Amino acid sequence: MSSLSEEDKFEIGQHFVFGFHGLEPSEDVITLIREYKIGNIILMKRNIQNFNQVRKLVHSLQTIAKEAGHRHPLLIGIDQENGHVSPFSNPNGEAGTQFPGATTVTSIWEYGVAERIARATANELKMAGINWVFSPVADVNSNSNNSVIGARSYGKDPNRVAGAASMVARGLSQAGRGVAACAKHFPGQGDTQIGSHLALPVVNKTYDDLGKTELVPFRRLDVDSIMIGHISLPALRVFPSDETDICPASLSKVAITHLLRYRLSFNGVVVTDCLEKKAISDTAYGPGIERGAVLALQAGADIAMACHTFDSQVGSIKAVYASVGAGELSMADMRVSGERVAWMKTKYAREWEINANKFEWVTEKEWKELKQENRLLSLRMYAAAMTWALPDNPHPIPRELIDDTRRSDIRSKFKPLDHWSIATIYTPAKEIIDLAIDDPSSDALDMNDGVQDVGILRKEGGVERNMAGESYIAFGNAIARRAGRFNVAGQFVYSASNYASTRLLFEKVVIVCLRNAHQPSGAWQIKFLKRVLLYAPKSTRILVVVTYGQYDLSGQDADTRFVVEMLKERGEPVLYAFEFTKEALEAAADALYGCKDWL
Repeated sequence: MSSLSEEDKFEIGQHFVFGFHGLEPSEDVITLIREYKIGNIILMKRNIQNFNQVRKLVHSLQTIAKEAGHRHPLLIGIDQENGHVSPFSNPNGEAGTQFPGATTVTSIWEYGVAERIARATANELKMAGINWVFSPVADVNSNSNNSVIGARSYGKDPNRVAGAASMVARGLSQAGRGVAACAKHFPGQGDTQIGSHLALPVVNKTYDDLGKTELVPFRRLDVDSIMIGHISLPALRVFPSDETDICPASLSKVAITHLLRYRLSFNGVVVTDCLEKKAISDTAYGPGIERGAVLALQAGADIAMACHTFDSQVGSIKAVYASVGAGELSMADMRVSGERVAWMKTKYAREWEINANKFEWVTEKEWKELKQENRLLSLRMYAAAMTWALPDNPHPIPRELIDDTRRSDIRSKFKPLDHWSIATIYTPAKEIIDLAIDDPSSDALDMNDGVQDVGILRKEGGVERNMAGESYIAFGNAIARRAGRFNVAGQFVYSASNYASTRLLFEKVVIVCLRNAHQPSGAWQIKFLKRVLLYAPKSTRILVVVTYGQYDLSGQDADTRFVVEMLKERGEPVLYAFEFTKEALEAAADALYGCKDWL
């Protein structure tokens, strides 16, 4: 390790992207940049407070890197997928605009929407100094029980996903004038039912199987970088002589070098998903974080990611130092890989003089004008996304498959709520949807970094955010603003242990929100809705709002079929909001009260 030159350490530092805690550069991240020469940083929700704070934070990080002798400015990345995964769009609205997520965008049958939203997103990120975004999600959601990807995907049709993801990548990069796009999670995480945050997902598909679905978007995408997921592919054989490879794709030479580089001819930057996820960090599934970093670089990844823990980050760097010293990793190979990273930095982080000037050019007036323009775009897109569908049409998108006659028929089925109708609102209890959405904390530091954690859900083993609670509260408030507070009988959180009470005998309107009710873990929501339908008299209007994806009423079990038939008898269509962000649910409230013609 001692034989490594300063130049070697600078080279190795370019092969990591690390996160940190705090709204200002912490001592940890300063040490990583100065002492360990780390060349890439990822910002998390915990680092975001408002635009000026982010801009100053990024400028400080770049200044530290420049003074430490880095040849190129840092790549500053963020997981801004939009929709539920929008760390730059904090709840107080003082940072980035909340834009619709993938499934919501897909529901808007208007050409170029995905690219337009991506371009608007890139303009905000670029103005704040962020130059790398881990988007688009190119996973094909071929498994409707997938709670990991779900509404983060552009759908189950590989070609539609490829088209939408391509538009997003084009909008983000804007031919090199925007931010670097990073498609994920290669080779495809859409056919899994468990997230790599919790364990190692296994996809038993051959190369030919993957080629028909998962690989279609990645084959067609023109992006500067691709993120490798922690997915085991034991049946993958690129060549007949290949042995079974049961390790995660992020550590697999078969997946990265043979499949992505050779078969798909990808020449851009390859970055791993976060190595602190349990698929890697928990030795029951993976080799641990430090060893995982070495194996990822050996397999052909250009950059290894670790988002949370300083000790693990330093341990990863030192493990690579030791592997280089032992001849396990070649500095010559790392320099070849480093040329790809340097190329992307030159394209998007630019040179030091240009990078510094960009900070000076941005004014508060420009930011406010951009935010106002994007806010109007976001409102219009969320409004356009609201979709009414008949109960027996559990897949309301692609919407162009609904002909004009059927559109008119669905419209005629819904009578907007009167502003004097007394309504009761039922929203599902908070639960973990996906730790990528809920922005997990590796320790208690997230609670002490100056950011107010809204909607915290405490569970055994740690603290996790859950945005569902605050979003549904906002939905209730939105209904109250339209109906008048005295016309909302109450907003109740229902769970597996709740039963619809006899008070339903006196309600005129009941609004029931569903979220992932089609999954085994969400079946209690269908049972609750069934009880509501059984208890409520025929004169009571039962309105169902689907708030995550579009599969809640697609189940073939007896309870779901019963619910669908009862909704058909009552003659009420179902409203699909597709995501439970505050903005989507406020648009749903507008749709319920007929503020616009949504279909």
